[in-house]
Amino acid sequence: LVHGHSSHHPRPLEVYRGKLILYGCGDLLNDYEGIGGYERYRPDLGLMYFPELDVGTGDLVRLTMTPTCLRRLRVNRADRGEARWLSAALSRECEPFGAALRLAPDGSLALEWTDVVKAIA
Repeated sequence: LVHGHSSHHPRPLEVYRGKLILYGCGDLLNDYEGIGGYERYRPDLGLMYFPELDVGTGDLVRLTMTPTCLRRLRVNRADRGEARWLSAALSRECEPFGAALRLAPDGSLALEWTDVVKAIA
């Protein structure tokens, strides 16, 4: 598992040789609300990440994410429209890495991927 940080919004994810790479997880909580200029990135939206790893190999088995929305310095569960926006935006970003996000009926997101290196081997 490689965990990237410092970006204020979620960045692409990929699975490389079975290992999860999170290029940027965004902020779980911040005090930037009301600062303009970055609205297209939806800095109010974020994700909580719940990876399931194989204990023997460290390979990713499953990744479920819970979409969040910051309002008045509180972390709230994102509504379905916000979750859909996050899913579409991150799926576009993850496409070059052979990954996409799927919106589940409960509003969570699931990572779907093809491990290109393992597929070639």
